[in-house]
Amino acid sequence: MGIMEIIGIAASVSLLSGWRLYLSIAATGLAMRYDVLPVPEHLASLSALDSPWVIGIAGVAAIVELLADKVAWLDSLWDSVHTFIRPIGGALLALAIIDPADPGTQVIAFILGGGGALLAHGGKASARAVVNTSPEPVSNIAVSTTEDVMTAGLLWAVYEYPVAAAGVAALLLLMALGLLYVAQRLVKKLFRKEAPPA
Repeated sequence: MGIMEIIGIAASVSLLSGWRLYLSIAATGLAMRYDVLPVPEHLASLSALDSPWVIGIAGVAAIVELLADKVAWLDSLWDSVHTFIRPIGGALLALAIIDPADPGTQVIAFILGGGGALLAHGGKASARAVVNTSPEPVSNIAVSTTEDVMTAGLLWAVYEYPVAAAGVAALLLLMALGLLYVAQRLVKKLFRKEAPPA
């Protein structure tokens, strides 16, 4: 596996961790444990994820997140708490993917992995805060379910087709930036409507 594929996988996994950290950990661990994903030998440092304890704890946390994320405003509270957790998780996952023989590359992976997870988390949390302004619960459930399905599908794609991982990372990065931009525009629009006339 070439350096571009490895960087693509690290970037994709860290960005997906910004959306669904626990699902990313549990799905990767299960896939490794049952040999569903052909994880390259180079990624052997991720083998800690196939521990039954790690899978179990991440699975329970993923279920709690799945349920909390479907309830308007509870999802924003959950996202607020995870503003500190997801970037660290994304950084550690990126760190585990990069070759441990090169400390310089590992430092870069840790910083960029955390930054990518924070960016993806910021886009998700901002978009969800805007969706929460809708009075009906259907949009919140639809957005949350879309995030669940996309995370699982993109994780599978990244590990199954590492050559495409850099493209997936670029797509995720554009989506996160787009969500931040849309959320910023909508918040500005909301404040302009609510501002009292001078």
